[in-house]
Amino acid sequence: MSPKRILTVDDAQSVRSLVSKALAKAGYDIVEAVDGADALDKVAGGVDMVITDINMPGMGGLELLGQLRCRAETRFTPVIVLTTESQRDMRQRAVAAGATGWIVKPFDPGSLVALVRRYLA
Repeated sequence: MSPKRILTVDDAQSVRSLVSKALAKAGYDIVEAVDGADALDKVAGGVDMVITDINMPGMGGLELLGQLRCRAETRFTPVIVLTTESQRDMRQRAVAAGATGWIVKPFDPGSLVALVRRYLA
């Protein structure tokens, strides 16, 4: 059985690297994107989960969520939001747009891996 493929979307290379390293160590295949538009290009190859930031130049995470939920191939793909945003209204907007889970930066890599495992079980 091939490893689950996860797309991580963040404009900060350091965050993408930290997420990728933690998930690759846990046995996942990782694809990285720098913003929502880049992510939409890369989901065409098929992914089992998306982990996205909210605030990015170009297409941000909320718009990406909307686009993913409009596509048949990603309508039910789990999407975890990984962001510095901690306001309740932003979290509600993300859930309304289709977010499956939420983690606030800075984050514990072990907690991220645990959440990913829970949604991909």
